[in-house]
Amino acid sequence: MRPAGCQGCRDARPLPFAFTMAFQPIVDVGRNRIWGYEALVRGTEGQGAGWILEQVDEANRYKFDQACRVKAIELAGELFPDADTRLSINFMPNAVYEPAACIRATLEAARRVGFSHRQIMFEFTENERMIDVPHVQRIISEYRKQGFLTALDDFGAGYAGLNLLASFQPDLIKLDMELIRGIASSPARQTIVACVATMARELGIVVLAEGVESAAELTALRAAGINLFQGYYFAKPSIATLPEVFSLGPFDTSVQNIRTAQVV
Repeated sequence: MRPAGCQGCRDARPLPFAFTMAFQPIVDVGRNRIWGYEALVRGTEGQGAGWILEQVDEANRYKFDQACRVKAIELAGELFPDADTRLSINFMPNAVYEPAACIRATLEAARRVGFSHRQIMFEFTENERMIDVPHVQRIISEYRKQGFLTALDDFGAGYAGLNLLASFQPDLIKLDMELIRGIASSPARQTIVACVATMARELGIVVLAEGVESAAELTALRAAGINLFQGYYFAKPSIATLPEVFSLGPFDTSVQNIRTAQVV
């Protein structure tokens, strides 16, 4: 498998499909500001991520992963308002063959558009079974050496979340939206999320709650000590543009400050 990845670096053939990126804000409610944006793959005619991912196979997985990183960085270089705003990029651990070599295109894209690589966070999901956990550890180690942040996406769903957390500690964990849905009326979910938040703090990991859709969910999550949020309650993803934030809920002291911050 590794030699195929090296061949992927030399393969100049284009992907058999076109894509672009949508951006969804990550909001720091505690500081009343936009922390960053997650880049989400979309078709050039508005097709959802599923339409694109159905066309990704073993033959083009490496090239697709590399192309997504470059596209996200290129757009962020055009759109992001300042050097403090983070760009979160999803990556496929099983598409990274040699961490130091496979990151070269990312670093080159960042240099080309003048986007600091220290603004970049890489998300990997536990929904994709880790074929080689030590290999993922090497990826995280190399990315940290390069100055990137790392995040474990969909925490609480998929394969062995706690085991992965014991094997390597990313900078952030993103709570799976299924844990969040209905949390305002579920003491069990409130307890689980509060315990995860406490565990994360003891490990020096920041918790981000994604998929937030209501003020009630936001209130319950804030009670657990969480400050970073993402979801339709704040903004839906917007293709090749930065969307307006709808609301910061009951903890907002100046929604206008947040809206202005993303365009200044």
